[in-house]
Amino acid sequence: MASAAEQMAQNLSWSTFGKAKELQSRILFALGLLMIYRLGTFIPMPGIDPIQLARFVEQTQSGILGVFNMFAGGAVERMAIFALGIMPYISASIIMQLMSSMVPSLEALKKEGDAGRRKMNQYTRYGTVVLAAFQAYGIAVGLEGQGLALDPGWFFRASTVITLVGGTMFLMWLGEQITARGIGNGISLIIYVGIVASLPTALAQLFELGRTGQLPAAVIIGVIVGAVAVIAAVVYIERAQRRILVQYPKRQVGQRMYGGENSFLPLKVNTAGVIPPIFASSLLLLPATVAGFSADGGASGWLSYVGAYLGRGQPLYLIAFIGLIVFFAFFYTSVVFNPDEVADNLKKNGGYVPGIRPGKRTSDYFDYVLTRLTAVGALYLAVICVMPEILISELAIPFYFGGTSLLIVVSVTMDTVTQVQSHLLAHQYEGLIEKSRLGRRGKKKR
Repeated sequence: MASAAEQMAQNLSWSTFGKAKELQSRILFALGLLMIYRLGTFIPMPGIDPIQLARFVEQTQSGILGVFNMFAGGAVERMAIFALGIMPYISASIIMQLMSSMVPSLEALKKEGDAGRRKMNQYTRYGTVVLAAFQAYGIAVGLEGQGLALDPGWFFRASTVITLVGGTMFLMWLGEQITARGIGNGISLIIYVGIVASLPTALAQLFELGRTGQLPAAVIIGVIVGAVAVIAAVVYIERAQRRILVQYPKRQVGQRMYGGENSFLPLKVNTAGVIPPIFASSLLLLPATVAGFSADGGASGWLSYVGAYLGRGQPLYLIAFIGLIVFFAFFYTSVVFNPDEVADNLKKNGGYVPGIRPGKRTSDYFDYVLTRLTAVGALYLAVICVMPEILISELAIPFYFGGTSLLIVVSVTMDTVTQVQSHLLAHQYEGLIEKSRLGRRGKKKR
């Protein structure tokens, strides 16, 4: 039989949504801030030659500039105030997570509850400012080297750094406000909107190639069917879990018996999420980007040579891409899930896995299961991310909506829908509680 929560979830409808006024206000608040973000991607920075910028972006779309432009919703090609996007904040968050698992003082701070989390968030913001300043200065120097600045010099560099860092910090604030007063994860939604905003352009380019005869109709249909199949596979894998049975012994306190319960420890197939593709893409596209920003091609001939062999679609690029995805999948999973810590917590609370001794044996069992799951998850990430690269390089299809972007879109959509359902369930519970209170009052009056 289905539980009460499952029965209530099945009864959710548009009428239930119409009664949830708080949820409606949260959704409208989030949409309003996301519209402000999209407006900012069209406000250009001062001091940029728009004609030269358009030519430069057209030449470097295959490098990391194209990837950042996709994540920033087209703000890079317009060199808007949000050109850096939210990526510096994400990078700072990842660095803090990695450091918190390696530095004892940060690990202790993370375990201090709300006060520790606020302190960690403060350090993350400081790291965001530092990373954004370095990236903004590099962009300013690169723009000057390519002749895109109308009045090059220190004033242009200072204004570029201030504008881009301010844009990133404003986006970080928008994301925090959406998370606190809106619906869903604000940072993820900002990236989501940036990626989805470029989808109509990519589809238009794909259909234009079909109309002019550059791509057969069968190829276009195959791409659409393949994209739907990939989305279905991503949804299935992202929801897949390996549930490990955990039992708790019975214990008697006074005349009452407690415990004797069974629960499950869910282990996701893809524990690392989208971190491995992001790290792998950044490392592989860096040489091509540095070579593209170099003002003197002869001075960096070796870098151009490396960038050519690591170009998108090249065999060496694909092999290195797969290898880095697998490496970061195992590395980040080991950071997120610590088998020794989980086994120790179970032992302290009296829980155990049937047939496995508590302590070291349980930790080894968790590590064994997690290694197998991570291998499957890494293979899944590699296939999902390599497929669009092959399509782009072999068939010249401008349908980039795949790989890392597809993972982000599907994951954010699933998380947001889950939060909406949670709010609706909470609203139904509040309604039931209010009805029960009114019923009790009516009985007392009688």
